[in-house]
Amino acid sequence: MSRLKIRLILMNFLEFAVWGAYLTSMGSYLVEVNLAGKIGLFYAVQGFVSLFMPALVGIIADRLLPAQKVLSLCHIIAGVSMGAAGWYAMSSAGDVDFGILFSLYTLSVAFFMPTIGLANSVAFSGLSKAGLDTVKDFPPIRIFGTIGFICSMLFVDVTGFQYGYEQFFVSGAISIILCLYALTLPDCPVSKGEHSGGLVEALGLKAFTLFKNRRMAIFFIFSMLLGVSLQITNGYANPFITSFKDVAEFADTFGANHANALISLSQMSETLCILLIPFFLKRFGIKIVMLIAMCAWVLRFGLFGLGDPGSGVWMFILSMIVYGVAFDFFNVSGALFVDKETDPSIRSSAQGLFMVMTNGIGATIGTLSAQAVIDHFVYSQSDVHLQLEGWSTSWLIFAGYALVVAILFMLIFKENKAVPTEPIKR
Repeated sequence: MSRLKIRLILMNFLEFAVWGAYLTSMGSYLVEVNLAGKIGLFYAVQGFVSLFMPALVGIIADRLLPAQKVLSLCHIIAGVSMGAAGWYAMSSAGDVDFGILFSLYTLSVAFFMPTIGLANSVAFSGLSKAGLDTVKDFPPIRIFGTIGFICSMLFVDVTGFQYGYEQFFVSGAISIILCLYALTLPDCPVSKGEHSGGLVEALGLKAFTLFKNRRMAIFFIFSMLLGVSLQITNGYANPFITSFKDVAEFADTFGANHANALISLSQMSETLCILLIPFFLKRFGIKIVMLIAMCAWVLRFGLFGLGDPGSGVWMFILSMIVYGVAFDFFNVSGALFVDKETDPSIRSSAQGLFMVMTNGIGATIGTLSAQAVIDHFVYSQSDVHLQLEGWSTSWLIFAGYALVVAILFMLIFKENKAVPTEPIKR
């Protein structure tokens, strides 16, 4: 394995370890400090900041500063802010003020969310400069991002941090480490001075002109619609599974007491599914791959709605397995598709735009809508058995939504099967 690949592997490992430390367990902590009704806001703000931060930061990385330096700058701000959130939560002794915790957390995720696209840009740029095939060589590198996510998930599970503020400290510390490491990564050239005038050119907003291309516009719109599903299980799977502890039948089951460990099977599935992406993309194309992802989301939600951590735990396990397909075949394949279809001069901006549509508009709508559904069917009930029935109803509603999106995508999106395709410049 080349030195470049090893360096990119470590970058991806740290990048997603930052996220894994809190993404699937923060909901349970918020329940512990009586902020269950605010879970949707904490996850929705990730989407809200993704409406503009990835695109703005992508413009900077395209035109002003090398992407690896912007990656470093974002991580120091994100890491310090997340550490401050943990410090406040610790000093509050359980009497957590929503406004203070939410503000510190929001500042952190505002600078973390752009780093996902930036990390992709650094990897794509490095591999391309080395003469390597991004479709073939990126997925095995990206696997280690998922491994990093799993490692931090399991760490906060076995230490018991998944129920406490300590998860914020873990995330902040890893982010600061990546801030320093990013400065050692291969240089990503900026395109400043390579283009002529015009307001769109000057501001680096040319990636938004991709919407002039009908196929790309439809792709981005459906990316947004599928992005609605992205953060729902991250925000609510842990509180849902943990809630079974209040029922005598499930109180002593492994899943109910180690929700994060059970959920980590989802990320383990990712490590295998990423390896399948090059084959599926080249054999079937982006349309079929996206359809497979959408159908996997239907199963992901539906199996949650039908399973339990007792005799029905196999449904939970199967839901975790299909998550790898649901997430990777959408997120990773989508990023590769955008990279292949756009000109290098707007690569970071285009990746930022993809983040805006998925983790921005889509995830914001999804988490706020999910909070409304779960408030109505779950948290409006005082009896634990009625709450579990409400959880089941909620998951099946989410599955129905994913099914509708899949059918519409199948009917509307037309793939250009001509190869090789010329990157879209404007």
